Amino acid sequence: MKFTLLIVDDEKNIREGLAASLHMDGYLVETAASGDDGWRRFQKGDIDLVITDLRMPGLSGAELLKRILAESPGFPVIVLTGHGTVEAAVQAIRGGAYDFLSKPVDLDHLSHLVKRALQNRELVLRHHRLEKELEQEKQFKSLIGSSQVMLRVFDTISRAAPARASILITGESGVGTELVADAIHELSPRRGKPLVKVHCAALAASLLESELFGHEKGAFTGAVSRMRGRFELAHEGTLFLDEIGEIDQNIQIKLLRVLQERKFERVGGEETIETDVRIVAATNRDLKAEIEKGAFREDLYFRLNVVNIEVPPLRERKDDIPLFLNSFVREFARENGKPVEGVDDRARAALYAYDWPGNIRELRNCVESAVVMSRGRLITENDLPPTIGEHSTAHWIRIPLGTNLEHAERIIIRDTLSSLKGNKSEAARVLGVGRKTLHRKLAGYGGAVSSDAGPGGSGEDEDPAPSRTNPGE
Repeated sequence: MKFTLLIVDDEKNIREGLAASLHMDGYLVETAASGDDGWRRFQKGDIDLVITDLRMPGLSGAELLKRILAESPGFPVIVLTGHGTVEAAVQAIRGGAYDFLSKPVDLDHLSHLVKRALQNRELVLRHHRLEKELEQEKQFKSLIGSSQVMLRVFDTISRAAPARASILITGESGVGTELVADAIHELSPRRGKPLVKVHCAALAASLLESELFGHEKGAFTGAVSRMRGRFELAHEGTLFLDEIGEIDQNIQIKLLRVLQERKFERVGGEETIETDVRIVAATNRDLKAEIEKGAFREDLYFRLNVVNIEVPPLRERKDDIPLFLNSFVREFARENGKPVEGVDDRARAALYAYDWPGNIRELRNCVESAVVMSRGRLITENDLPPTIGEHSTAHWIRIPLGTNLEHAERIIIRDTLSSLKGNKSEAARVLGVGRKTLHRKLAGYGGAVSSDAGPGGSGEDEDPAPSRTNPGE
């Protein structure tokens, strides 16, 4: 990496002489003939260190130093002083300058000073990067995933969290929408304020209205005292509305008003209360279909769906299953005092083959059950619930020990075609080869493989629904 230096001095000979010397040291060097020109160049960015004279017409070096450090605390600035201005240089050091040199400048000393200042700056920047990475890891600690689809989710969260725009999280039940809401709040400027959660489907309409907006004493039977609602409790923080698709039309209207005007009244009250709340909502319903049916307001949908984060189901991110297994096995082994350390190959294959309609929640429950039932260090297929264990043997390809590579390849292609009912296009996708490559290999086998395509398998390129029989998918 080449560093870029900025030299600011109103004396041309000094400016150009320093530039030539530092250029020979391998640096990119830019110059400015005045403090004002130097400040304008600094603001454009891509400068790693500034060398400035202290006394210049217009914007002085001392004032330039002050502006640079106000915008970029800790930025390395070396000041140059003429004869009799050492006291001013000392003041500059106290003001945050990295160091000073007296004129005429000792070029060797300058070279050493610049090198040391840049090394120090690089260490500081690396430290800041590590701090940022650790902070982000902490904020994403509950969200597990390294698959491409989840990396896109993490990127969207990181970009959307600092704003105040409403966010709608969509995804099937059990994918972890609440954990996404937690991460959004932790990455936002509101992280020091409350994160208040409401599970809308758990409450009847009348109770949900009171829960959200609060109520006055005597507003209804049983309202023996005033109660503050979740909007008040979440003031200046984040309000997470889970299962937003379950709320009725009356609540939708009141919620829309709060989103538009940031005002509401408690149930049975006349006082208008202002609120500053960031709304994050989640649903496993297709809200566009609900709008078509007239069950959900379109205007509310657009207010909520300023930013959409779609969390993929587990069957579309099976690359993340090992991460979940490691995390859940450690957690439940510790909780239950079991010596379980992992999952054996056959059980792992069954876990990969299963489609997980209940997503991460179902996988978590499955691992907890398997840890409890396990009798050894590794979870076996016999420890898995029956609905998952039955997937184990159906998705194995058995190759006898001693089989040569050519015959092993035939077995893999034969069994893959069989499981896919002879669909060559899908078999090529599952095997990770091109269709022409697969056809060429089949032709080389003289049809011996395709004849074993399985019951009903024609061997033609039909297009049934994509199969999920490959344990590695």
